[in-house]
Amino acid sequence: MKSLIKAVAVTFLVAIGANASADHHGMKKDIVDTAVAAGSFNTLVTAVQAAGLVETLKGDGPFTVFAPTDEAFAAIPAADLEALLADKEKLTAVLTYHVVPGKVMAADVVGLDSATTVQGSDVDIEVVDGGVTIDGANVVTTDIETSNGVIHVIDAVIMP
Repeated sequence: MKSLIKAVAVTFLVAIGANASADHHGMKKDIVDTAVAAGSFNTLVTAVQAAGLVETLKGDGPFTVFAPTDEAFAAIPAADLEALLADKEKLTAVLTYHVVPGKVMAADVVGLDSATTVQGSDVDIEVVDGGVTIDGANVVTTDIETSNGVIHVIDAVIMP
């Protein structure tokens, strides 16, 4: 179950970071709209909606989201993912574990060995052979800027 929550959190971060493109007015989209527009964070977006976190993640921020992709969520057994999505308290804990207050760009992340999440626990950050991991999940895309923060895409859901 812990790995499922971790996977959900990671997918959320990936979703946020995958598409920080400008909208038709030339303005950057917020974290949620960026994730929706990316098309590869459907599970993360569903989880954010189920947890009631949409308005928070559309808020002023800034937030740094380590967003897991749909593929990261797919690595979680279906029954475990369904159970997580049905448990709002656990789902909220997993999703907020993927979010760090403030706007932490990749150049700053590499100088850290941990970061305190919105959930309250710390994530471990490691730089190995030029790559960065967050609680063992690989950061695959960095610095997707949004109007209210930044998204870094990860390849797994991390669990508190």
